[in-house]
Amino acid sequence: MNDSQTARPKRIVILGSTGSIGRQALEVIDWHPDCFEVVGLAARGASELFREQIARRRPALAALTEPGETLDGALPDGTRLCRGPDGLVELATAPNVDLVLVATSGTAGLAPTLGALRAGRPVALANKEALIMAGHLVMRAAGESGAAVIPVDSEHSAIWQCLRGEGMDWIRRVTLTASGGAFRDFPIAELADVTPEQALRHPNWSMGPKITVDSATLMNKGLEVLEACWLFDLPLDQVGIVLHRESIIHSLVEFVDGSQKAQLAIPDMRLPIQYALGYPDRLPTPSAPLDLIAVGSLTFGEVDSRRFRCAFLALEAGRRGGSFPATLNAANEVAVELFLGGLIRFDQIAELVNAVLERHVPIRDPELCEVLSVDAWARRTCRALAPTSA
Repeated sequence: MNDSQTARPKRIVILGSTGSIGRQALEVIDWHPDCFEVVGLAARGASELFREQIARRRPALAALTEPGETLDGALPDGTRLCRGPDGLVELATAPNVDLVLVATSGTAGLAPTLGALRAGRPVALANKEALIMAGHLVMRAAGESGAAVIPVDSEHSAIWQCLRGEGMDWIRRVTLTASGGAFRDFPIAELADVTPEQALRHPNWSMGPKITVDSATLMNKGLEVLEACWLFDLPLDQVGIVLHRESIIHSLVEFVDGSQKAQLAIPDMRLPIQYALGYPDRLPTPSAPLDLIAVGSLTFGEVDSRRFRCAFLALEAGRRGGSFPATLNAANEVAVELFLGGLIRFDQIAELVNAVLERHVPIRDPELCEVLSVDAWARRTCRALAPTSA
């Protein structure tokens, strides 16, 4: 790292430390113990894993967001416990913090993201909902304080890396790659009968259940297009998606002279996490390097609107703007939850999301309270519209 960073470790807060991104972030920190110090950890409940993380890391701050949860005397000396949703904001805005990794899922990540940015704390953002629901508020807060929003998703990290040293006026087009998820080769007529267990068998990545289902519907890629528009200040028609089965190229940027940059790496989320934590420096990693000879070939294809209807619903919500993306996000979260619970079929995810969007009365430039109100309405409406049996 550079001289300013070697003087002391970078002080990190991780919101969502027991989730997939949070756990992998702690692995990265273990790779570089002289570079990073964990000063805050937050989780929903006092699971055995969270207790182990607190006991080992001994952070100055810990937070539990689930009401009534406690660490039952297991709090180390010197660690202060914060509770409830406000506890996330307290960690995100704490003094003597160099970077806040927002790895919580759902709407819980929005308030601490805004809080951290307004307090001038750089945010490594792994929470899609913050930008999908309220990208205008997030980027406004970042612009006003000067705090950076650092992408953690592999696709946005790839774009970010490709743009280093480049002028934004030189961009012609950005392309995000999509593996196609668990059902990329299933006959479309059979998608109605697939099970949650099948949906969770992603061919390339190891992720949490919700994002894995979103990969199967390709909703994740539609959401990532909207995120890219906010992160890099790009119009929607300048961002596209291409199917890329191998997940080796994570995104591409085409410039006005016709040249393209692509970022390639093995499909390992620890690599973009490390890049976000270590920025502006690159750090060594014990992960196996990319072997292009072993990969052999890279393939690309178009996104089929019949197979991946959810991706196109996301793009349409982005075109309509205002509160439509927040509505889409909330409806999708509920629909995925219902599918994982065996209450609706896989193909009904898109049907439910579309039905909620059709009933939505949009707000053009929603404030935070309106975003949260729209989110709650979309969740209620999605549950009300869900069929009684799959």
